Parts: sequence; structure tokens; C-alpha cells
Amino acid sequence: MRKTLDKLISWTGLILAAVLVVAGGLLTYASSFVADNVKQQLSQQNITMPAAAALETQEQKDALLQFAGQKMENGAQAKAFADHYILVHMNTQSNNRTYSEVSGEFIKLSKDPNADQAQVKALGELRQSLFMGNTLRGLLLNAYAFGTMGTIALYAGIGAFIAAAIFLVLGLLGLRHARTASDFPAVAQRAPATV
Repeated sequence: MRKTLDKLISWTGLILAAVLVVAGGLLTYASSFVADNVKQQLSQQNITMPAAAALETQEQKDALLQFAGQKMENGAQAKAFADHYILVHMNTQSNNRTYSEVSGEFIKLSKDPNADQAQVKALGELRQSLFMGNTLRGLLLNAYAFGTMGTIALYAGIGAFIAAAIFLVLGLLGLRHARTASDFPAVAQRAPATV
């Protein structure tokens, strides 16, 4: 019984090792695909990270100085640019109002026949600027999200390869043990002696 159990468990471990190798390969491929795709898409936009002189606040410097002057190619750069450069400029222009708030003000003011047309025009331009800024931020943050998923896939792939190696070693050790183990016949239980 012991020999059969050792073989069964060992072969199960070897099958799991094979499944984990396939999963590790797929996860590694996914990671590479995502990283290449993010780099390709961001490179096509030809965005250069702001130079050190363009960074105004300490928060911007902390987030962007490491990327200063580089071409944007990865998710970390995209997130830093979106959150610490574009958003800062949008908030400065809009006095910390969101696109939705500015758009509501614009619609309300544009329906007022007595409204100052210069103010309506300025609000419309601000609305358009915030719309474009939010769109660009959204696209860059999507690149960051996909880049992060690619990184997670890489770590999961490495974990799958490590687990596969462990199951392979344990399965082979189990098969080796099964060769040396013998199936002992079941020992009959003796009835307790009566006096």
C-alpha cells in the first residue's frame, strides 16, 4: 500500500510541476508582451519627461526628478507624469475644480443670455483644456495599470517556476522512495486475550 501511495503522490507532484512550468511560461510571456506593448505605445506618443527646471514643487521633484529629460517608455513614468505634472497644471488652471465642475459652470453660464461672453469663452477654453488633460491622464494611467499587471505576471511566473522546481524535486524523491519501499501485507489484528 505504501509503495502505491508513494507513486500516486509522486506522479501527482510531477503533473503539478508540468502544469506550473506551463503557467510560468505563459505568465512570463504575458509580462513580456505587456511591457513591450506599453513601451511601444508610450514611445509612439514621443513624450519627454519634464526637465528638472520645470518642476515647481518638492512633491513634483520627488516624483519626477528621477525621470527628468527621459523619453516616456514605462508605466512608472506615465503615472508620475499624469499625477505630478498634468494634474498639477490642471489644478492650477482650474483652481482645483474638476472637469465636471467647470463643465457645469460653462453650461450654466452659456445658457444665460446676460452672461459676459469673454467669461463664457474663457470657461469654455478651460473646460476643453481640462477635458484633454483628463483624457491624457486616463490614457497614461491605463499604461501604468497594464505595466503593473505585467510586473505582477512576471513575479507570478517566477513563483510558478520555483514551485514547479520544488514539486519536481519532491516528485522525483517520492518515486525514488517508492522503489525502495515495499508493500507490506496488512497485519491481521489479533483479538484481545480473554482470561
